[in-house]
Amino acid sequence: MSTSSGTAACGPDGQPALGSPQRDPGARVLPWPWLGAAWAAVAVLTLLALVPWLQQDASPLRALDVAVAVAALVLLPALWTRWSVPAALVLAALAAVSGAATPASTVATLQVARWRGIRTALPVAAAGFAGHAVLALWRPVGLPLGWWLLCDLAVHAALLGWGAYGRARAALVRSLRERAWRAEAEQERRVEEARLVERTRIAREMHDTLAHRLSLLATTAGALEYRPDAPPERLAAAAALVRQGVSSALDDLRDVVRVLREEPTVPGAPRAPAPRPGVRDVARLVDEARAVGQDVTLEATGDDDPPPAVATAVYRAAQEGLTNARRHAPGSRVVVRVDLSPGVVRLRVGDDGASGPGVPVGPGSGTGLVGLRERVGLVGGHVEAYPQGRGFVLDVRIPWQA
Repeated sequence: MSTSSGTAACGPDGQPALGSPQRDPGARVLPWPWLGAAWAAVAVLTLLALVPWLQQDASPLRALDVAVAVAALVLLPALWTRWSVPAALVLAALAAVSGAATPASTVATLQVARWRGIRTALPVAAAGFAGHAVLALWRPVGLPLGWWLLCDLAVHAALLGWGAYGRARAALVRSLRERAWRAEAEQERRVEEARLVERTRIAREMHDTLAHRLSLLATTAGALEYRPDAPPERLAAAAALVRQGVSSALDDLRDVVRVLREEPTVPGAPRAPAPRPGVRDVARLVDEARAVGQDVTLEATGDDDPPPAVATAVYRAAQEGLTNARRHAPGSRVVVRVDLSPGVVRLRVGDDGASGPGVPVGPGSGTGLVGLRERVGLVGGHVEAYPQGRGFVLDVRIPWQA
């Protein structure tokens, strides 16, 4: 709700809203219906307290009692503003003049103790006690002076303790509510980060698999387009490659969709992981590239067996290198070198950039190398991509521990 310049913005429960400016920690705003009800209740108590004083005092004091009652009711709303302490002190002074100010002064002590610290509330409570003590010294009260002072002290001590308890409880509730809101916001942030990581992973898998398959299909279809006069047996072989490539691409797409939509058959049972390609499957990539007319040479040394995560990263790197060579340097000669040394595996895919009879397969998305660097970086490896002569080289090095 909107507040004046001297008050603090509060939530629906009267507590300060999170993130709202608060000029005075003691200023609290009640909704107008509640403020009106509080004022009306204190007004009734003031009238009830005024009647005995009007009945026992002379005419000049009656006018004084009425004036004190009116002043107390006028000052009462100030207890919910930044001027609550001055208003409480003035009400304590009025209580020293007439008992008609007792209800408002009592509410003032409770209000200040409720919303202010003990260092501020204690002097206000002491002022209220002193005001009622002065009243008992010069005007007749219903109890002996000693009992009056004792009851006065007990009442103000109770008001001070009640207000301090309410303040501590409100602070605890507010702290718990803020912690709950922060925990909810943190949970939402974590869920969003998990979704982003999952989307990135799925996008990387789709790029690594489908981009490679579709580039093979584009190369084969381009050969059919540029060589319509090829012998029938070569056309049939090319058509078979297209059919096989489409079937493989559909299988890859089904795997991705299954990851997105499929639930385990038995509740709580883990999904069986799909087989992960490794270093030994790089030869299959080379064979597929040769089948579509790409000039690829494979040079493999060493026989160490790296961990599955490292092996899969090497396979994806070879896949990305062959796809980029097919896309950006069609018809060039490509050399794939795999070195399986103890504790480190190195992959190098380079093309000579020479023009040839290959068919361009169109521009890429520009995210292949980015995703490859992320994948290789997760297993502690390093990726370098740089031009060499007229060609281009993709160099991947991944250390690993046996």
